[in-house]
Amino acid sequence: MIPRYTKPEMEAIWSDENRFQKMLEVEIYAAQAMAELKIVPKKAVETIKKKAKINAGRINEIELTVKHDVIAFLTAVVETIGSEGRFLHLGMTSSDVLDTATGAQMRQASLLLISETKKLAALIEKLAKKYKMTAMMGRTHGVHAEPMTFGLKAASWYCEIMRLLDRLNFALETVSYGKISGAVGTMAHLNPFVETYVCKKMGLKPEPVSTQIIPRDRHSLYFSTLALLGAALERIAVEIRHLQRTEVAEAEEPFTKGQKGSSAMPHKRNPIISENICGLARLLRGYAVTAMENIALWHERDISHSSTERIMLPDASITAHYMLKRMQGLIEGLNVYPENMQANLDKTKDIIFSGTLLLSLVDKGLSREAAYTMVQAAAFDARENKISFEEACLKSPEIKKRLSAAEIKRDCDIKSQYKNIDYIFKRAFKKGN
Repeated sequence: MIPRYTKPEMEAIWSDENRFQKMLEVEIYAAQAMAELKIVPKKAVETIKKKAKINAGRINEIELTVKHDVIAFLTAVVETIGSEGRFLHLGMTSSDVLDTATGAQMRQASLLLISETKKLAALIEKLAKKYKMTAMMGRTHGVHAEPMTFGLKAASWYCEIMRLLDRLNFALETVSYGKISGAVGTMAHLNPFVETYVCKKMGLKPEPVSTQIIPRDRHSLYFSTLALLGAALERIAVEIRHLQRTEVAEAEEPFTKGQKGSSAMPHKRNPIISENICGLARLLRGYAVTAMENIALWHERDISHSSTERIMLPDASITAHYMLKRMQGLIEGLNVYPENMQANLDKTKDIIFSGTLLLSLVDKGLSREAAYTMVQAAAFDARENKISFEEACLKSPEIKKRLSAAEIKRDCDIKSQYKNIDYIFKRAFKKGN
């Protein structure tokens, strides 16, 4: 039985202990496969499985001298095994161990990110359905446009998170590959059975054509997906930052007991979670660029990618996981203020129904250009003279000539804006969507 390192959090997945454990699993499974082929004595494999131990401190100590991570790893492991350790790593190259172990770690990380993203999607779905018909102002260019609902805004977030889940699942499949094919991928010193055996045991697929490494387009897709994850969370965070502005005050991050917003101004309640998420999203985009630079290497490999991946893989994965957890807390504790949403709707009075009046005039036979001119004049009259849009339309001889008072009143009713909200929600939250 190979000992497992199973602590689920992202930090544990990218710890030295877990990395070395995955490397040991690759080596032991390769030895088992070779025992099946009668290349290695089965008793030797049993001894290796029984005695092999991981000591991260010792490995790192040896690496200071040998300047080679896999040699340091093998040396330290063999110290715990004894003479039977000579049956490890037969015909293999360092990247057989490193890339296969890394594939297993990336698989673990992807599964954890998928799990946390599903939790976030459930929280956003709950938020959307709770405020499905809560009226608020829709804005374009930061300016009042037409009415919408807060639930519809959240439903849009939900759909993006669900698309993100699809991408994470695709990334999971893309990175779940290993290779035991030797120095330049020719399997010159290895039976293909070894690669098949090891990859199956590790929960991976064999890379169809590897060089000395697994091609880095797979890793690049993982980092690009994390960048898209960051962008999706940033989109939500930017919206909440805007909604929390004093002049808007329609939604607000949770502010916990004892929390302080400013060292100088005790009244402050700042959107620090959202701002934190926005900053970290920039970091993930930077990693995606570096990962693309790692795709093109010299011939069958160089190690220009290795130095960046040692930083990027744990850092980007931990950052993405942290962002998901932060966003979960934000959404779950989000304060929503429907009364402020209504107050902001009232600020522009009923001129926000100008588009509806425009269409009604077109239905009466006017050209779009002529109808636009009439409605715009009425809207500007309402703003400048601080009267309702309905009143301004009734003052307009051109509009009054074509629309009755009842028709104008009907077009200025907010209920007409929401007749298809149910349809949109059914489409957004349809199972399998």
